[in-house]
Order: sequence, then C-alpha cells, then structure tokens
Amino acid sequence: MPEADSVQAARATIGDSEFDRDTAVTRRAPGVYDADLSAGWTIINAVNGGYLLAVLGRALADALPHGDPFSVSAHYLTASSPGPAVVRTDVVRTGRSLSTGTASLFQFDDEGQEVERIRVLASYGDLDALPDDVRTTAEPPAMPPMDQCFGPQDAPAPVSGSSAIADRLMLKLDPSTLGWALGAPSGKGEMRSWFGLADGRDADSLSLLLAVDALPPTAFEIGLSGWVPTVELTVHVRCRPAPGPLRVSITTRNLAGGFLEEDAEVWDSADRLVAQSRQLASVRLG
Repeated sequence: MPEADSVQAARATIGDSEFDRDTAVTRRAPGVYDADLSAGWTIINAVNGGYLLAVLGRALADALPHGDPFSVSAHYLTASSPGPAVVRTDVVRTGRSLSTGTASLFQFDDEGQEVERIRVLASYGDLDALPDDVRTTAEPPAMPPMDQCFGPQDAPAPVSGSSAIADRLMLKLDPSTLGWALGAPSGKGEMRSWFGLADGRDADSLSLLLAVDALPPTAFEIGLSGWVPTVELTVHVRCRPAPGPLRVSITTRNLAGGFLEEDAEVWDSADRLVAQSRQLASVRLG
C-alpha cells in the first residue's frame, strides 16, 4: 500500500478518536455525569479551557433533546486538574428548534468536598436544520499556505512542560504572528493558525469549542508572557464544518486593568465562518 494511503487509513474519525475518548462522559443518574479529565490536554499544569468546554458540551448534548451547541457561555471559577470530575446538568427549557440547559463541572478538594470549576449556560439545536441563506461581510483570514506556516514541532527546542496539548493538535501558525517566538513580538495582538487534531479527526460542533481556545495567547504578540487564564468564554457555533483543516484567527484590541479580550473566528475548508467566540482573560502583569 502506498505511504499516502496508509496515512489516510490511519486517520481517526468522529466518534472514534482521542478527542472523543478524552471528552467522554458517563451518565451516572439523570443530569449527573462522570468524567476523567486527561492530562493530555494541559498547558504547563493547567487543563485547557476549550477542552473543558467540550467535556461539558458533550454532557449537555446527552441531557438536551438537541445535539449541537449553538451558544455556550462559560465562567471559569477555579482551575481544573487532570483526574476525576463530575458534571451536573439541568434542562432549563426545550423547544422545537432550540433547547437551553446549564452545566457545572466539579472536582474534589483534599477533604473530598466538591469544588465547582466551571459553570455553563448553553442553547442547543440542530445545525443540519438551519437554512442555507448567508449574508455576511466577514471574510476568511488572509494566511499563507499551510506549508509556509510553522508549528510547535518546528521550534528549535520544546518548552518544558507545555507540550501535552500541542502533541494532540495540528497547529501551523502564520509567520506574521510568530514574532513572540523569536523575541520580537509585533505588538498587534493577533494570532492566526491552521488548525486540526493531530490524529486527523475532522472537526464537528463539539471540537469547535476546543478550536476557539487552542492557539497561543494573543498576549504573547503584545509582548507579555506567562499564563493567561480564561475568566469567561462565549462560543457561537454557526454551521457544521466541512472536512479538512480549519483556519483560526484571534485578535485582542484592548488590555486594561490586567484583563484582555480575545475575539476568535473559525473558518472551514469551504470558506464558511463556522464558529465565533469572545473571551475575557486575566493577564499576570509584572
């Protein structure tokens, strides 16, 4: 078998991939789900916020009569750690085209008491039932071809402790947003990248919740370094992505009082805007 055919045959599929296994939840009782947060989706020692949102999103997809997240708003209350977690959901309202629910993710402290990590309010629907009419002024980000972009594997040396999530992603960053990696940040607060999962699994509505929060922080291009924890993240899923790599563009226009916003757009291989997000993040200054 030719090498290209072997690679194609090895591609993971939606429902049978590392992302699906690591975001899996098990229903213990109505509205109560057990999860095991994987250390494979950490940055330094922190579990990635987009991965966590996908875990909660999967629980809500089971709890609600609709399976696709349309709007998901999450508040990150305390830092999550790899290991056991419990997701508790509540159905707020069900309708013909939209259902709304809440979800909270809990872990346990040293005394065995539940500590709430994240609280979510979300509306779900059926992306396949949406009309085809699109009227937009939005345009896909202008980016070089993938073979002219650079990923973590192209760095001269890995950053200690930060590679776990990078090993599970296909990231190819636009060179014009990589000044921070060379010690010369642009100051523009922009980050653009080709995006996919490393095992070749195509994107779906749940993995879009990961995609909006998987790039290096725009704070790096402003000239800052260190951890930029998410305070609040709202994601709008606009349509089901076509197969193939995504393009993610993130911008920050304002850093004030130790907080910044990140606005993200996710575009699919058919040049459709498939997801948008805004998050508020805390910046550790000094």
